[in-house]
Amino acid sequence: MGDFSVIGCIGSLVVATRGSAGAGEVLVAVRGSKESYLAWSDDPLPKGTEVLVIDIRGARTLQVEPWPGLGLTINSP
Repeated sequence: MGDFSVIGCIGSLVVATRGSAGAGEVLVAVRGSKESYLAWSDDPLPKGTEVLVIDIRGARTLQVEPWPGLGLTINSP
C-alpha cells in the first residue's frame, strides 16, 4: 500500500510515555483500523492521554504531543 503518513492523526496512549526516559504505546486509527505504534513525547504522559502525532521517528515509532479537549477515545481491543 506504500507509505502512509500518520502525521496529524489523533490517538490514545495505551501505555504511558516517560518523556526522554522511554517510549509508550499509542493506538491510532489509520487505514480503517486501529494500529499500535511506539510513542515518544517530550514530557511524560499518562495512559489514556489523547495525543496528536507530530512526527515519525522511524519504523512504527511516532513523536506525539497531548491533544486535549476533543473527547475522542480509541479504546484498546
